[in-house]
Amino acid sequence: MNEKIKISIPIIVEGRYDKSVLSSIFDATVITTGGFSVFNSKEKTALIKKLAERGGIILLTDSDAGGRQIRSYLNGILPPSKIFHVYIPEIHGKEKRKKSPGAAGLLGVEGMDKEVLVKLLSPFEGKDACQIKSISEGGRVLTKMDFFRDGLSGGEGAAQKRALIAKKLDLPTDMSAKALIEAINLTVGYDAYKAAYSEIFDDFEQRF
Repeated sequence: MNEKIKISIPIIVEGRYDKSVLSSIFDATVITTGGFSVFNSKEKTALIKKLAERGGIILLTDSDAGGRQIRSYLNGILPPSKIFHVYIPEIHGKEKRKKSPGAAGLLGVEGMDKEVLVKLLSPFEGKDACQIKSISEGGRVLTKMDFFRDGLSGGEGAAQKRALIAKKLDLPTDMSAKALIEAINLTVGYDAYKAAYSEIFDDFEQRF
């Protein structure tokens, strides 16, 4: 039997199938929001707040509209410094237990391959929130000004350019500039962003 990967920071997901998949791979505390029911559950909200205040949480929701809505809600009631946003890539398909795909036609957390989930969460292995924050703050950090200078915010076509960058980096393609900057800094970092930018846009400009 393969040994599970130890993640000390609690992971927040949407449903019980997401929890089941993660619990089969990681030795971690996994809490479900119960989908949209978290909006009206004082008990669940209080628990998530307590976990966040104690040492931070990892927030891992689906890449569809529902997942974004739940992420936005939790992002609004928790201190930003206590949330580590992790995003699954946009992969079209359906989970095996379902008869048909969801409205967006995308796989949710439960549908991700083990390799994808390990890649997303292994940076948290054996580390606490303070250590993760120190790592994420090390080196060059992508900023709002970088996005503005690169044409990814504040101008015509910015949303389309962000979508191309996000797709290249296996992140949701409809994120706001602020959310995408945070996701890049936490996941791949500035150098990977610049490499992706050059590969997409420098080559494009050279062809024309």
